[in-house]
Amino acid sequence: MPTVKNWQLGREMSYPYDARYPSRQFAFVFNINRCIACQSCTMACKSTWTFSKGQEHMWWANVETKPYGGYPTWWDVRILEQLEEANPGGQVWSGKPTDGRFGPYGTFDGQTVFEAAARTLSPDSARVLGYLPTDEEWNSPNIYEDNPVGKRGVRNKLDETGEQLPVHNTWFFYLARICNHCSYPACLAACPRKAIYKRPEDGIVLLDQAECRGYRKCVEACPYKKTMYRGNTRTSEKCIACYPRVEGTDPESGGEPMETRCMAACIGQIRMQGLVKIAEDGTWAEDRYNPLYFLVHVAKVALPLYPQFGTQPNGYYIPPRWVPRPYLRQMFGPGVDRAIENYASPSRELLAVLQLFRRSNRIIYRYEVNEGPKIYDGALHGRKVEIYNDTVIAFGKDGRELFRTTVEEPVYVRPNTHADSI
Repeated sequence: MPTVKNWQLGREMSYPYDARYPSRQFAFVFNINRCIACQSCTMACKSTWTFSKGQEHMWWANVETKPYGGYPTWWDVRILEQLEEANPGGQVWSGKPTDGRFGPYGTFDGQTVFEAAARTLSPDSARVLGYLPTDEEWNSPNIYEDNPVGKRGVRNKLDETGEQLPVHNTWFFYLARICNHCSYPACLAACPRKAIYKRPEDGIVLLDQAECRGYRKCVEACPYKKTMYRGNTRTSEKCIACYPRVEGTDPESGGEPMETRCMAACIGQIRMQGLVKIAEDGTWAEDRYNPLYFLVHVAKVALPLYPQFGTQPNGYYIPPRWVPRPYLRQMFGPGVDRAIENYASPSRELLAVLQLFRRSNRIIYRYEVNEGPKIYDGALHGRKVEIYNDTVIAFGKDGRELFRTTVEEPVYVRPNTHADSI
């Protein structure tokens, strides 16, 4: 089996195909700290792409409550158990997080879904460790919504103490998910028909339904379970990253690259999606003032979801501050402690970049920060805090300004003559 470089794991790994990289890669950052599970993203996607007969169970975009919720049910627990059974006690990281673009979280010493498959599965055509969810597991996308964790080993009782940061004893959080459009897709690796491919211009992973025969190898292989089978057409389907919007051919876009439907519908302002430059070795090319590059590689507050699976997902998350760290390290890797520290005590530039979320439905290629006056001087977590009302400016693909916004949100006072009007 060929080997490829996985910068998230900090090492080379086995993959069924030689590495091929797009010029730019579709990627996104979700800020979990802001998500309110309003499901606006879920319904925006559903009403656009999966509203037809045979798609009733399909939710390409979904929001689940962790730690108990999942769509399909227990998807992450099942694949984590399989990996642990294939490599008992060996699914660990070594080294320390670094500032480099390759191996920023240390080195993963365990086995990926591709490497574990080579040791545990037969025949040779079984290229990816995975499982096929039952019909029942697809039926309840919102199961266990808002169910918190209480005391360990005690049923039906929450912790009786009050909650405060850094860690809550009673907790849950919302995990919004779409297809990660991975750099090394498990669905692509498993398809015997070679019906799945990555677009060279933006790295979006698509499924050619004319070539698909409905073997469901992609459904079985995807560790995130974002490829789904449609019974009435006997083919598989998946998130297409709203590629007409991304490439600027959607009638609404006016020729400018736009963010996906789920991104544009986000009320909680948790989402930012863009296109990052890819270097020849598969790492993100230096692009200091691309907001996604800044959040992942400079501020280091955004982390990949289950990087140990080995698919090098292009979806990143700012982890929730109140959740026990061991759980977050399992989900987002060893970079969690640094990410939370940097987010809880943001730099001046990070505070400005965080204002870019959901100010426009156009894809941001570059930003600038114009310094403004100091508006707050105090202390937080034992550290001195200074907040400045800086202006952050977003630019599109052609270099034109998309919008500008400030750190301090403006306050509007309704005139007395209209005090009771709506």
